[in-house]
Amino acid sequence: MPLPKPPAKRAALLSAEEFESQAPPRQPRKTPSSPAAAEPQAVTALYGTHSEPSAPIVTKAPVLPPPPARHVHRHIEEPRRTRPRGDGPARLFVLDTNVLMHDPMSLYRFEEHDIYLPMITLEELDSHKRGMSEVSRNVRQVSRELDALAGDSKLDPGAGIPLAKTGHREAGGKLFFQTQLLNVQLPVGLPQGKADNQILGVVQSLREQHGERDVVLVSKDINMRVKARALGLPAEDYFNDKTLEDGDLLYTGVLPLPADFWDRHGKTMESWQQGGHTYYRIAGPLVPALLVNQFVYLESPGAAPLYAKVTEITGKTAVLKTLREYTHQKNAVWGVTARNREQNFALNLLNDPECDFITLTGTAGTGKTLMTLASGLAQVMDDRRYTEIIVTRVTVPVGEDIGFLPGTEEEKMGPWMGALDDNLEVLSRSDSSAGEWGRAATNDLVRSKIKIKSLNFMRGRTFLNKYVIIDEAQNLTPKQMKTLITRAGPGTKIVCLGNLAQIDTPYLTEGSSGLTYAVDRFKGWPHSGHVMLARGERSRLADFASEVL
Repeated sequence: MPLPKPPAKRAALLSAEEFESQAPPRQPRKTPSSPAAAEPQAVTALYGTHSEPSAPIVTKAPVLPPPPARHVHRHIEEPRRTRPRGDGPARLFVLDTNVLMHDPMSLYRFEEHDIYLPMITLEELDSHKRGMSEVSRNVRQVSRELDALAGDSKLDPGAGIPLAKTGHREAGGKLFFQTQLLNVQLPVGLPQGKADNQILGVVQSLREQHGERDVVLVSKDINMRVKARALGLPAEDYFNDKTLEDGDLLYTGVLPLPADFWDRHGKTMESWQQGGHTYYRIAGPLVPALLVNQFVYLESPGAAPLYAKVTEITGKTAVLKTLREYTHQKNAVWGVTARNREQNFALNLLNDPECDFITLTGTAGTGKTLMTLASGLAQVMDDRRYTEIIVTRVTVPVGEDIGFLPGTEEEKMGPWMGALDDNLEVLSRSDSSAGEWGRAATNDLVRSKIKIKSLNFMRGRTFLNKYVIIDEAQNLTPKQMKTLITRAGPGTKIVCLGNLAQIDTPYLTEGSSGLTYAVDRFKGWPHSGHVMLARGERSRLADFASEVL
């Protein structure tokens, strides 16, 4: 603040009125209407010249415009949004019954948008709630979620029920129920009593009532979406159940190294040998892209190839461990040797006692079941690491169901275990020196260590020191996959095998399969591994058929 004018006489005091009149108003630090060149004139006008003292001169300061208040309010008063919202009103999604049957938590996965449930959807849910199937369990869970949302009598269903009421903060929209009869006008060719057509009529009426909003039908039924688009109604598939948008983005577990790998990562490299393996500690631009238990290889002409596995990532450094060569006959596992690079990687994972969960994917004939069974027999019969092998699979038929199967649980699962019998036959013939009697005794001993179980009786069980093989895991839903993996007790290894190109379960795709879900969630965990087998080794006929058919 500028000092007041000094007094004209010695020891004279200014009055309060004179002091207030000489004090200039407070100005902002930087305003476009008060240039810096005007400051010396204002000082001269207030203080006069320095040659001789003069009487106080009162000058009226120019009135400056106040600073814009909107900047202040934007930073202080307005609450800051943590997530940007789209312009315009939120979308209104009408859910088909199969969406709720497929994913019970789909109510909370539409972000800030609203959800509308027709009454016919609730009627279909009520008719499917009885039973012990996966669909019935999902319907009962949906009913519990709806009861928790609509249980408060103080809420007005017509105004919408906040979906974040039960603690799901990711859902910012509201839930609307059909509370009145809508005027439905569908084409004459569509039967009025069918549930799908009633839902289409609800969507059409909502679009007429809410012209400013975007009303969209969400259904897992392809024919339902086709009919909706034929009537000019927008329809979409339910995408939130997909782990990956594209199957090509799935983690393969194998990373080829560039040709200049040693030039860029070998300057500060440390190497040592331990337990018959060579370890390399590297640092460079490739380290952030590596994951634990990921396989890397470098094949260059004229140089020895490198096949290694990432065992540790600490900060900006990673440790690579060379692999055991299972392509050589001296390292054969129950008479089985690796025929290509990916099979060698898979056998290193299967025989690693530190890996508790392993997933193997690949087309038909890549050796998934044979290598897994051979590794399991070697660790059960020779190493005594596990007590027995448990084999299970999803009983989804390719064609028509053959009907009721008599016998015990293992006898009922027998027709589904043809692949197991074929591979056991191959493994029993690997030892030619044992003779016919020796092979028969070995076959009986091997079958005594293998138990075939059904998925229907897995809930509540705990496997201790077991080698569990889940075949055809691509037909599992993420919830079923979680149920099976959580059965593992101390000392148990679980191996999931599957071909994502052969999914037989309805409403499951490559992106929403439980096998894809497990591969994506377990990547990088120190006690799990994954390998995608690329080359078929069954026969030249099978390889050619996989390519051209």
